[in-house]
Amino acid sequence: MRHGKDGRQFSRNTAHRRAMFRNLAANLVTHERIITTDAKAKELRRVAERLITKAKRLGTAAYTPFDQLSPIDKAKRLHVARLLGGFLPRWGVERTGVKRDIIEKVLVDLAKRMAERPGGYTRIIKLGPRRGDNASMSIIELIDAPPVKPLEPEAAEEASAAE
Repeated sequence: MRHGKDGRQFSRNTAHRRAMFRNLAANLVTHERIITTDAKAKELRRVAERLITKAKRLGTAAYTPFDQLSPIDKAKRLHVARLLGGFLPRWGVERTGVKRDIIEKVLVDLAKRMAERPGGYTRIIKLGPRRGDNASMSIIELIDAPPVKPLEPEAAEEASAAE
C-alpha cells in the first residue's frame, strides 16, 4: 500500500531525486524560467512554492537590510536562510554569467515580490512533445518573472567564452 507516499519517484532513489530537485529549484530561482518535462515541472512546483513560502513567512524581516534588524529578527532570518541552504545550493550563475547568491535572492527578491500573493508563485506552460523521445515538455516560471531579453552580441560571446 502507498498510504502517505505522495510524489512521483521518477525511477530514481531518494538521494538522486533530491539532488535532481535541488538542481531544478536552484535553476528556477536563478533564471526564473526553465524548460523541463511536465512531470518534473509539476513536482518542482511543490518544492519551489514551499521554499518561497518559508521566506515569505518572515514578513519584512526577509528583505530588510540585516544590520537594521532586531536580534530576534536576525535569528529568525538566519534560521530561514539555513533551512533554505539545506536544500538549495548557495551560488548560481545567471544567464549573463554573473554569480549570484541564490539564498539571498529567495529571501530578498522573491519574498518581497510575492509578499501580497497568497500562493501560486509558479506557472506551468505546456510546450508539446520533445522531438527525441516524445516526452511532453513544459516551461515552469515564476509569476511576475521579467521578460527574457536576448543577450547582446558582446554578452553572448562572454557567456560562451566563460563555459
